[in-house]
Amino acid sequence: MSGTPKALVRGKSTDGPISKYLNRRLSMRLTELIIKYGVPLTPNQVSLISFLIGIASATSYVIGNYLLGAVLIQLSSIIDGVDGELARALGKASALGGFVDALLDRFVDLSVIAAITYSLITSGTVPVALAYVVGTAALTGDLLVSYLHARGEASLKTHPALIGSIPNLASRDVRLFIIFLLTLLNLKLLALITVATLAYTYVLSKLVEVYLRLKSLGGGG
Repeated sequence: MSGTPKALVRGKSTDGPISKYLNRRLSMRLTELIIKYGVPLTPNQVSLISFLIGIASATSYVIGNYLLGAVLIQLSSIIDGVDGELARALGKASALGGFVDALLDRFVDLSVIAAITYSLITSGTVPVALAYVVGTAALTGDLLVSYLHARGEASLKTHPALIGSIPNLASRDVRLFIIFLLTLLNLKLLALITVATLAYTYVLSKLVEVYLRLKSLGGGG
């Protein structure tokens, strides 16, 4: 596969701003190197590597090493782009691979947010009730963005991020970058508040756009 054209390694039209301007610059280079040197890695194996790094990040937050947790979650986010790039470049994209990758991504997201919430609760730096409320808001907001995209795409036959005027500002790459940046500065509570606020703002706004598009297509209501 060393002769695979470089142009075949590409991102996705639904990429968020962090993926588009930062993560892809690194993940595409990794993908090109994997193809160039014939590294025996399948897209599913790359998904598993990204997943394990994400779980290691969550573990780091639980034991109080927020610096390592921050670095690992951003690394996981970058490598998460490699599996899709590799699948598209090698013609190995599949519904099963996309399903497994999405499921592993959700597991990492929830584990990291839960781990940060746990570290806040055990640190004694914020009221326990506040940590629970903010952690729950971040968890549910994260899930709602994913569900909106999945359910919206099933109904519209196109990704919700590609319709309307509201950009994909609460995509996974953005949410994880917020967690990376703010927890790197030991601003864990602010990280969860920011993720929750961004997620809910995006979901409620994009929900209106999806509703109006479905209605215009004769979707009832």
